[in-house]
Amino acid sequence: MTSDVYFWWHFLCIASGLNILAWSLSAVALERRRDCLPADVYTLRRLQLILAAGYVFGCAYRSLLPVYDVPRICLFDSWMSSVIVGRSVATVAELCFVMQWALLLGEISRETGSHVGKAVSVVLVPLITIAETCCWYSVLTTSNLGHVIEESLWGISAASVVVSLIIVWPRCTAALRHLIAVMCITGLAYVTFLFVVDVPMYWARWMANEASGHPYLSLTQGIVDASGRWIVSDRWEDWKSEVVWMSLYFSVAVWLSISLIHAPSLKRFTVVERPKGMPIDLAGVR
Repeated sequence: MTSDVYFWWHFLCIASGLNILAWSLSAVALERRRDCLPADVYTLRRLQLILAAGYVFGCAYRSLLPVYDVPRICLFDSWMSSVIVGRSVATVAELCFVMQWALLLGEISRETGSHVGKAVSVVLVPLITIAETCCWYSVLTTSNLGHVIEESLWGISAASVVVSLIIVWPRCTAALRHLIAVMCITGLAYVTFLFVVDVPMYWARWMANEASGHPYLSLTQGIVDASGRWIVSDRWEDWKSEVVWMSLYFSVAVWLSISLIHAPSLKRFTVVERPKGMPIDLAGVR
């Protein structure tokens, strides 16, 4: 490998190893917290752990065998580096990740009585399922228009989560507001990155292909092509456009996934409804 690609790939591998270790330690920590959590909360955190495993190990696979989908570029000459395999792993991992979002938002919304949050938590997974379908369209046909729609749907989904959290803000105690503030800041940073960097990048690629008369594949041709053709390259020029998002995606995004396992029991941090005339207790009496 060239030195730049060599160091970048090793960064991805080291990050993946640390992510797997962090997930393993999280599993141990959750088991130790079992007696301290209400049964329903423990069940939800256990589900978060399982879903995080899908994301952590899926991202680890993609870090070890990185693939640049549309041009079919990979680092290693193996069928395991084929686009069809890598994209399948990515689809499962990303659906696990958005299910984590939906679970936590649904829990917060139930505890705070937010109808908006409940509605958003229900539509998150269907929205991202559509986004994944658009991604597959782009990967198979090599048209980046599907990626434009995909990343826009991810951005809309994340923005909806942030709006939902802002709505429940007044119904939470100061302790929970710290967590919600971190989630909102992270969500806004993610939305900004998508609409300032990612979506314009894919739009520019699609417009360039349109201007040059780039021939697209049919879905059937795409399946055959993505299954059996991969181009091995260690040239920095081939990978540099993917380095930033892959590095952040396989590190920071995975840390967020793992962090959701450690969310506190929300029953203690939401406003308790009182009969009229009685003060509202924010001290967490439940």
